[in-house]
Amino acid sequence: MRSMIGPSSVVPWLIRSPTTHRSLCPASISQSHSPSLNENPTSEPEFSHKSISDSQLSDTPVNYEPSVCLDNPDTNANFPEKPSSETDFSGKITASAGRQSYESAELISQKAGVYNTHVIEVLLSHRNNPNSALKYFNWAEKQRGFVRGIVDPFCVLLCILMGWPNYHRRAQNILNRYVAGDSGPSACALVDHLVDCSRRFEFESDSRVFNYLLNSYVRALRFKDAIDCFDRMIESHIDPWDRRDDEADQYFREAKASGIKLDAVAYSTAIRAVCRKPNSNVACEKLNEMRTMGWVPSEGTCTSVIGACVKQGKMADALKLKEEMVSNETPMNLVVATSLMKGYYLAGDLDSALDLFNKIVQDGLMPNKVTYSVLIEKCCRYGKMEKACELYSRMKLSGIQPSVYNVNSLLRGFLKSWQWEKASEQFNDAVECGIANVFTYNSMLYWLCKEGKVDDACSLWHKMTSKGMVPSIVSYNHLIFGHCKKGNMDLASSLYLEMLKTGLKANVITYCILIDGYFKKGETEQALGMFDQMVDFGLAPTEFTFNTIVNGLCKVGRTSEAWDRLKKFVEKGFIPTCMSYNCIIDGYIKEGAITSALPVYTEMRERGVPPNVVTYTILIDGFCKSNDIDLALKMLNEMRKKGLELDITAYGVLIDGFCKRKDMEKARELFNELLEVGLSPNEIVYYSMISGFRSLNNMEEALALYKKMINEGITCDLTTYTTLIDGFLKDGKILIASEFYTEMLAKGIVPDAITYTVLVHGLCNKGQLENARKVLEEMDQKNMAPNVLIYNTLIAGYFKEGNLQEAFRLHDEMLDRGLVPDDTTYDILVSGKFKGNNFHVGASSV
Repeated sequence: MRSMIGPSSVVPWLIRSPTTHRSLCPASISQSHSPSLNENPTSEPEFSHKSISDSQLSDTPVNYEPSVCLDNPDTNANFPEKPSSETDFSGKITASAGRQSYESAELISQKAGVYNTHVIEVLLSHRNNPNSALKYFNWAEKQRGFVRGIVDPFCVLLCILMGWPNYHRRAQNILNRYVAGDSGPSACALVDHLVDCSRRFEFESDSRVFNYLLNSYVRALRFKDAIDCFDRMIESHIDPWDRRDDEADQYFREAKASGIKLDAVAYSTAIRAVCRKPNSNVACEKLNEMRTMGWVPSEGTCTSVIGACVKQGKMADALKLKEEMVSNETPMNLVVATSLMKGYYLAGDLDSALDLFNKIVQDGLMPNKVTYSVLIEKCCRYGKMEKACELYSRMKLSGIQPSVYNVNSLLRGFLKSWQWEKASEQFNDAVECGIANVFTYNSMLYWLCKEGKVDDACSLWHKMTSKGMVPSIVSYNHLIFGHCKKGNMDLASSLYLEMLKTGLKANVITYCILIDGYFKKGETEQALGMFDQMVDFGLAPTEFTFNTIVNGLCKVGRTSEAWDRLKKFVEKGFIPTCMSYNCIIDGYIKEGAITSALPVYTEMRERGVPPNVVTYTILIDGFCKSNDIDLALKMLNEMRKKGLELDITAYGVLIDGFCKRKDMEKARELFNELLEVGLSPNEIVYYSMISGFRSLNNMEEALALYKKMINEGITCDLTTYTTLIDGFLKDGKILIASEFYTEMLAKGIVPDAITYTVLVHGLCNKGQLENARKVLEEMDQKNMAPNVLIYNTLIAGYFKEGNLQEAFRLHDEMLDRGLVPDDTTYDILVSGKFKGNNFHVGASSV
């Protein structure tokens, strides 16, 4: 690109005052943003926000996961030899260069010129205003210090322009001038830089810019560069874009039908055209016709067809074509091998992909960046981190510099497999080498927020912004999610407002996170207000949005309102899913309104929405709780007739129902059945069974289940320990009860009011008043206030022993503690009798 050295000056529209936003994180995060001319920002498609699953009919936070959206991992962002700054993940920054504000642009121009990294940052700040970006670039390239041999700023400008259809012609003209100037890197390097910039700075991939580049080389009569450009596009899995592919196929068919004799070149051209759609069936047909006519398809033609088969998931056809290609003495090339590796992975056969990799290496083929990147990414997704690291090291030893895409793949893999130390090390290396991009930071932000480490996430945010990294909509969504998960809705709301001030527009995911956060906090009106605001801003609610509203209202006990809203949503075109109805049914069940839940179930079926395992489990649970076991069994039979298999939750609900009815024979039958079908009982199932046998005073069976539970590695929780202690105390086996209590304390499980009530009640019934009194003293030491039932039990015990003085003293102590004696208390004081012998764990009086 020709340079125009002119006087150093700052264009008038660049001189603005920076806006400083206040801190939103506890770690005193503050950042200064350069003013933005953003008017219509676009969202960043980094992750797919999954709908609330049926298993999330609990109080779990909104779950959303980042997903990889890069199909072609060929990037060329090399590690610099020297780090641009020193950093670690402790949040301490030893050297950093904050972004230059627009006011400093004149000083930069006068002293050292506009550095390329600064140019990229400013361009990115105008990514939503292509006209401003173009003006700035034209000004910047004339300044001293602008290194023209580095094409990243140029590539960033092209990516910005390609995001706006009205600026595609501008992009074409710029490329024509650039190529005609006979300057810049090689065609292959330019393709690599375009691919890298597209991914590094999160632009949507558009193959047209590569086709514009290819056309520019042809137009400039630089045919060798055009061929190199085309080959590099194919190696990088970039399909040549041509809106005339359908026309080419149509002309071919018309020419063939009219009897025109077509040659091998015409067939090859038509085959490549249909492969780009892709339509592997038609491509294979034409390929067979070529062979029937005695022509041997070229290597490039066979490569295109194999690639089309892989894209359409037809691995058998792809492998057959590869064998035919080899049998015709055409060796398998690297593009075919890489395509097949990707195909194996998509078919869920990573081992075959790795075997093929080893084979091509043995045959003398040298894997390139694309090959390594495909396998590293797939190993990370499968959790084979040791193999991924081996490939990563092998890639570097072969002289191929890893890209930020490879680094991010490893980072996500380490985080997914809970290898935090390795993930942190990988992240720090990327930051120190200057290769980390916003995707890198976003991966760490998401993991920290998901794990509830919001303070660490805020420190990371500060580090990211201090290095001039501009947070994306995904970055904001992650941190907003972290604050919502912690219940810090004020911080979440403030961060949302700051995001709007930067020029970014909230997307549906942002609003869903905030709506769910407000519901979880119990701030229902704010949640509904966010929904209304989203609609007012012109954002169309998704299935996830509607289900978040419905589920949220049900969780706060406003199921009838949720049902009315769902009907209104349907009137506006929303098609309810099974999840939608499950939320309503579950809400009514939890409110004890089983009769209201049944009409929802009926409408669900009438609308053609098939109930799933969760639907039946909710209804079975409702019937069991309403003591209508016959209807529960009817639902079970209906479920089985439809071929639905019970999951552990469904078995647990049924077992609990029979245990509460003291029908342990039927409960045991279901327990054995779940073992036979290959399911493993969880702590909830074991608790139901132990509690059931306790209610029958069969502590021998309860103890056997406890031992089986521990042997299977299932943790015994406070509720189960309390149940066992209660059972053994009632059985008169105070020593065993004491051993369980000691074991529970040794595991760090803290007794609650119910546990202490069980201890006092059991000891008093067995005449162990002094030990019961010690329990009361232990509660005092732990600042835990005894309840009325505990005092009633102790008072009755002392009355039984004839110690009326201590009984009345305990009554006075009750009053001093602010406890109000109930009718039972005065019955004991008047008659000396206590009607609490039938106390059991979970009694309403506790």
